[in-house]
Amino acid sequence: MTQFPIAAAITAATDDAAEATTRAIPAATTPPDDRPRIAVISAFAPEIALLESAVEGAESRRIGPATYITGRLEGREVVLFLSGISMVNAAMTTQAALDHFNVTSILFSGIAGGVDPNLRIGDVVVAERWGHYLEGAFARETEEGYALPGWMGAPVANFGMIHSRGVDVVPPGGTLPESRFWFDSDPDLLEIARAAAQELELMACGETAPRVMVGGNGVSGPVFMDNAGFRDHAFACFEARVLDMESASVAQVAYANATPFVAFRSLSDLAGGGDGENEIAAFLAVAAGNSARLMRAVLARLPQAKG
Repeated sequence: MTQFPIAAAITAATDDAAEATTRAIPAATTPPDDRPRIAVISAFAPEIALLESAVEGAESRRIGPATYITGRLEGREVVLFLSGISMVNAAMTTQAALDHFNVTSILFSGIAGGVDPNLRIGDVVVAERWGHYLEGAFARETEEGYALPGWMGAPVANFGMIHSRGVDVVPPGGTLPESRFWFDSDPDLLEIARAAAQELELMACGETAPRVMVGGNGVSGPVFMDNAGFRDHAFACFEARVLDMESASVAQVAYANATPFVAFRSLSDLAGGGDGENEIAAFLAVAAGNSARLMRAVLARLPQAKG
């Protein structure tokens, strides 16, 4: 969950990594080719810096506000980039990648806040579907409570004035928008993640070994979530395992463009459910490393693209 504000030390590390990235690979002047590529997205700059160091034949090009790096990672042709923090940035950079490159699938790696009380920091969740928990309406307060207009409905119970609803999106090949709350991960990519997890060793945050959990729901929104009450609400109403700031927006873009998508999110904190201060400053690096390890293990198992 690339959330803000983050401790000054983490912000400095992110800025340093981004600057190092710019220095390391000069911008290419040639236009993108039509070679089939897997989009590899990171939400955290130090994480993508580690991935870039492993890219063979790396070339970079600036498209709008983002830098896109092409080359080979785990023997696969990829285009690697940062999503940017939060929903709009993630959607913008993902759509630009789909517009400028021949993207065959999307693998998204990052950190998250844990919602399911059965999960521990360091665990990696590969959710089956993602939803926008702050897409909706802030309801009017009445004597009977917070009430929506009579013509408006909501799929789950409200959290005070906040009523979550679906988002309008034009489906692939369609012309008229439909309202959707959930956007699915690709089932084939989920199966590959299950297989990859069997042989994966993750970094531990304590004495208990972290786990990979494939399945369940994830939710995203443009908010740094550190509230135990809303954490309980997200688990009860959305049956969410994790909560972050980007995955649902990338899942929506992938759906609209009929592109297979999966996200790997490792718990850096408990989204307000812990006993003390938010844990992200202590565990961000380990969580980012675990999600990246699983993403690379899945990437290595994908079929070689033709073309």
